[in-house]
Amino acid sequence: MRIFNFSPGPAVLPEEVLRIAAAEMLDWHGSGMSVMEMSHRGKEFISIADQAQADLRTLLAIPDNYKVLFLQGGAIGENAIVPMNLFHGRTVADYVHTGEWSKKSIKEAKKYGTVNVAASSEDKAFTYIPDRATWQLTKDAAYVHICSNETIGGVEYQWTPDTGDAPLVADMSSHILSRVIDVLKYGVIYGGAQKNIGPAGLTIVIVRDDLLERALPITPSAFHWKEQAASDSMLNTPPTYAIYIAGLVFRWLMAQGGVPAIEEENIAKAKLLYDCLDASKFYASPVRKQDRSRMNVPFKLPDAALDEPFLKGAREHGMVQLKGHRSVGGMRASIYNAMPIAGVETLVAYMKEFERAHG
Repeated sequence: MRIFNFSPGPAVLPEEVLRIAAAEMLDWHGSGMSVMEMSHRGKEFISIADQAQADLRTLLAIPDNYKVLFLQGGAIGENAIVPMNLFHGRTVADYVHTGEWSKKSIKEAKKYGTVNVAASSEDKAFTYIPDRATWQLTKDAAYVHICSNETIGGVEYQWTPDTGDAPLVADMSSHILSRVIDVLKYGVIYGGAQKNIGPAGLTIVIVRDDLLERALPITPSAFHWKEQAASDSMLNTPPTYAIYIAGLVFRWLMAQGGVPAIEEENIAKAKLLYDCLDASKFYASPVRKQDRSRMNVPFKLPDAALDEPFLKGAREHGMVQLKGHRSVGGMRASIYNAMPIAGVETLVAYMKEFERAHG
């Protein structure tokens, strides 16, 4: 029996996708091979990769003047790859600091140029998104970087910032494909796949064509967006099996009605959980209401001594991975696309039961 897995990543995958992958493990479509055994340059795998890219373009309505890259290294790797690809001819990049993942991005970018922290929510323990009017942007910045959903702190942009002539770069690792976005408002979108797309090992990069000419001369070929785009993401061997699973997830998502339909489900799931928190005097939600994440919901119990009993009871009710990140403590429920509403309903029922017993 499968459990409800609230892990922040690697995260729950649709059961239908896992069943298809299991059925095709030894023989993909009569090829006599597992996808894991295929040459990345063979016609079988190229068809898988091409279909995955086409479906992702459909799901996000990606315009023709953007390249889609299937790379490796995760978002942390891309934290370094972004400045390497965008700093040529410019010296300063603007970053908005909204939590732990923004902090990691800033640290990496400082190795390649000057970082201006245009705005920060550190003054209130990263529990809100700084209002756009407070941002202090640099004239002629190479780009403006945001983490549009902070997995640890549970804050999410519910709006797209206007950054003028500077391209907007967004780490969307933990909420890509969970909501409708206008790709045209971004210069670069990137993210690790292991939350809403597939298994760990695959990184998605969506980059506007005109930004492919900005790489620093030191940029390694495997990390050079222009070179990877020219090689259809196959300059080096890509994470083939992760791309295959991502393609199955894209197909599953299309069968659900696409991103608009899954966004409605995500709104309903988040509302169910936040309504429970707001109605309770036992649990506390630290994030400013208008900046609450639909994907990652942190909350705290009135006494940290209750954390372990809460987690133990959750496991007994078939729920795992609810412990909050060590840097903030408490609990965190990650409710990505593949988390069914039944999982959230089970969690809310248990939370109410636990409150009655310990409140």
